[in-house]
Amino acid sequence: MRILVMGGTRFIGVYLTKQLVAQGHEVVLFNRGNRPSPVDGVKTIIGDRKKDLGKLSSESFDVIFDNNGRELTDTEPLVTLFKGHIRQFIYMSSAGVYLKSEQMPHIEGDSVDPNSRHKGKHETEAFLAQSGIPFTAIRPTYIYGPQNYNDLEAWFFDRILRDRPIPIPSIGVHFTQFGHVQDLATAMVKMVGNPKTIGQIYNISGDRCVTFDGLAKACAKACDKDLSSLQLVHYEPQQFDFGKKKAFPMRVQHFFASIDKAKHDLDWQPHFDLVSGLKDSLHTDYLTSGRRSREIDFSIDEQIIGAQSSVKQ
Repeated sequence: MRILVMGGTRFIGVYLTKQLVAQGHEVVLFNRGNRPSPVDGVKTIIGDRKKDLGKLSSESFDVIFDNNGRELTDTEPLVTLFKGHIRQFIYMSSAGVYLKSEQMPHIEGDSVDPNSRHKGKHETEAFLAQSGIPFTAIRPTYIYGPQNYNDLEAWFFDRILRDRPIPIPSIGVHFTQFGHVQDLATAMVKMVGNPKTIGQIYNISGDRCVTFDGLAKACAKACDKDLSSLQLVHYEPQQFDFGKKKAFPMRVQHFFASIDKAKHDLDWQPHFDLVSGLKDSLHTDYLTSGRRSREIDFSIDEQIIGAQSSVKQ
């Protein structure tokens, strides 16, 4: 099939493009040209999606992957341009659209949070559902792996590899969920041309959840650190004012989703367990990028650790 990937040169798009090409698809990328194509010979159309979609008007595609649309205004013009002319429109949404719940894991029919910072994603999902275009939407939880531009696993590696204490909010028992980017890309490729996926939404992540403390320990295992040397410092976030800075890289709540629907419809199973995925990220990206030797701002850590020390005195 001839497939358009919006983006294609950062994180998810890199893995997706490589897998699509390996499957024999003809892939075209649309991006601003700031980074090279992840596969030699792949056609790239240079443009800004907010003003240059006209460059796509003479192109034809079977499938479109919209990986970087955050607001409805990002995606609606693309849908308008290709409605009636494509077999499938696959949209990257987020499990962040779900309303906080006392019943977990999240499943695809759960209520969404109208005030979520991802509300633009859900508005886009709702638009796709009523637009008549054959769409599929994807709701990942936390995505990790090599080339991750969000500080998730790297946040822990920064502290573990420098033998620093790791500030963990509350008592460290909130459950969260990581999904490796390669597993996500594999699931995305399996959606192409799959009639079961039309008009459907899928949670995609790893197949197990982990507590905050457990995640710190998994990162330590990936770093071959003795767990007895791991220093976890628990604190209550409401006792601090960090301003606009983030003290911890994840939301302080239970946040995990069932991936049973994706497993069934896609005949898909995550390949990476958490520790092996973290090792992949550590050795393939973190260490090779030189981040281990960079200067990191630990001022918020020091604020937390200092407050905890004063309480103990």
